[in-house]
Amino acid sequence: MSAPNDPSAPFVHELSPAQLRALQENSAHQTGLPTFFQDAMRDGSCGPELAIIPAGVFMLGNPEADRAFGELAPRHVTIEHAFAIGRYCITADEFQRYADTSGHRWPDHLVRTEARQPVTNVSRADAAAYLAWLSEQSGHSYRLPSEAEWEYAARAGSASRYCFGDDLGCSEANTGSFQITGRSVAGWRRFLPFCAPMNQALDVGLYPANIWGLHDMHGNVWEFTSDLWEGQADPNSPGKTGKWYVTKGGSWFESAWQARSAARKPRWFDELDVNLGFRVVREIV
Repeated sequence: MSAPNDPSAPFVHELSPAQLRALQENSAHQTGLPTFFQDAMRDGSCGPELAIIPAGVFMLGNPEADRAFGELAPRHVTIEHAFAIGRYCITADEFQRYADTSGHRWPDHLVRTEARQPVTNVSRADAAAYLAWLSEQSGHSYRLPSEAEWEYAARAGSASRYCFGDDLGCSEANTGSFQITGRSVAGWRRFLPFCAPMNQALDVGLYPANIWGLHDMHGNVWEFTSDLWEGQADPNSPGKTGKWYVTKGGSWFESAWQARSAARKPRWFDELDVNLGFRVVREIV
């Protein structure tokens, strides 16, 4: 992997864990915010827990040998400005605060999560309405992450398949299967699963965070991004509609292979699913 030629932008894959944490802490210091923080809401409550993500350059996408359906070829991407991103997916409790004040109604037939489970069965329109409410309540701009922002934050400087390395264990993420390339078991044990799948979304934060303090970037639920799937028109342009959007992260339903940092999946613009949620970005510049 070759570093880009811009000396002013740190190439995060060349930094040690200590340097990556220092980069994050320095970025937070420059913004005048703590590395991890919550915005105060007008109703006296606190917003989602956020982490400062520093500016830098990284390698987005997968080499050909690892590429699956729809995944992007590797290329250098520059994240020009620091931003804050949710340490967790938005939870059922957090979304319910919005629902209680906005009059949001849940269709009776939908399966609903509870408490600190990630909120699911919400559409992009529901997510957009929540983000608008959060922005109004906090006085700051909240939105969905772009695909590049999401992958950069998930990798946290790692160039491996996952932020934890090239393999993913059941103590690191909630996915449907951990029988992935790079793992083998000799003898009769090869007929047994490596882990018993949980078959549902679990409370956020039960699994280890990456170097930048983000939890559940692999598995649990797929997460919306703001990016259209390739070939889709801009939905904000007159006379054009974008139907498919990029989601990231994998879920409890799919194998660990689908939870790689570079893995991606198209989802319908108003799709509802029990394994689909979202994480917020808060702009700081």
